[in-house]
Amino acid sequence: MKHQHQKGFTLIELVVVIVILGILAVTAAPKFMNLQGDARHSALQGLKGAIQGASGIVYGKSAIAGVETVDDSSVSTSEGTIKTAYGYPKATTDGIVLALQNVGDNQDFAVVSGSSSTDGKTIQFTFKNYADDTPPPKNCFLTYTAAGSATSAATVTLADDACK
Repeated sequence: MKHQHQKGFTLIELVVVIVILGILAVTAAPKFMNLQGDARHSALQGLKGAIQGASGIVYGKSAIAGVETVDDSSVSTSEGTIKTAYGYPKATTDGIVLALQNVGDNQDFAVVSGSSSTDGKTIQFTFKNYADDTPPPKNCFLTYTAAGSATSAATVTLADDACK
C-alpha cells in the first residue's frame, strides 16, 4: 500500500505561528498606538513657538513705544490694542490671545475654560475640543505666564509628557 503524503501545516504548527504573532503584536502595538499623542504634543510645541514669536513682536513694539518697563500699558497693532505688562502681552484675551491673531490662523487652539487668572498673570491654551475640560486630558495644554517685572520675560511652559 502506498502512503499518500499530505501537504500543509499541522494544527500545532499553526498554533505556534499564532502565538508568535500575538507576542509580536503585544510588544510592537504600543509603539504605534501613541502616535496621536506625539502629534498633539508636536502641535502644542508649534503653538509654543507662535506664542513666543508673538510675545517677542509685541515686546519690540513696546520697546519702540518706550513702555517696556511699565507694568500696565498697551501697544496698537492691526488687530487692535494689546494690553501689556513690562512690554510683553498680558495673559488675557486682550493680551496674548489678541497678539496670537497677528501671527497667523490659530483656529485649532483655544483658551482652557477658567484658566485665565484674574490679574492677567497666567493663561492656558489647548486644542479646541479640550477647551471645556478642566483640566484637559493627559496634561494636554501649555501655560503662558506674563512678565512679572521689567527684568523678567514672559514664559511659555509645556510639560514633557503633555498629551502622551
